[in-house]
Amino acid sequence: NFFRSFNYKFEPSVRSHLKNVYATLTMSIMTAALGSYVHLYTNLLRGGGILFSLLGMGLAIGLFAYPDNGKNRGTRFAMMLGFAFLTGLGLGPLLDLAIMLDPSILPSALMLTSIVFASFTGVALVAPSGQYLYLGGSLLSGLSTLLLLGLVNIFFRSQLLFQAHLYLGVAIFCGFIMF
Repeated sequence: NFFRSFNYKFEPSVRSHLKNVYATLTMSIMTAALGSYVHLYTNLLRGGGILFSLLGMGLAIGLFAYPDNGKNRGTRFAMMLGFAFLTGLGLGPLLDLAIMLDPSILPSALMLTSIVFASFTGVALVAPSGQYLYLGGSLLSGLSTLLLLGLVNIFFRSQLLFQAHLYLGVAIFCGFIMF
């Protein structure tokens, strides 16, 4: 069975770490979705734009400045969930605009993002250990190219550069998932 092969491939400490990472990722995504829901479907916490951005930045800086010592994991976890909620709340206006343009954008984006993430994570987990480590330099070079393309396109406003930037970015970040 495909899923049972993970029990034999990874050591128990690695399996436990992966379980914790994916559980944390899931909880932060659900918290961000809750923040977006609060913005889209309630009148609570509307109009706080810059204040919520500053609070989110403060929580992110707090996470960085408050290192893990084993005793403060609950506090750090709460800070991360607060950051995710405020990020979701900040995405609310953008989601409002996307829904006005085409209501099918959000479910399509959710489904496609989930499929891509699950696929490339599966590839990274099934691949022999260290096989994709060589991608690091190429991916960072590609990221630098994306930055340069974005800056150049500010001045030239080329549709071709925009499309190249878009699809090159998708390919590079798929590579980062495997890396």
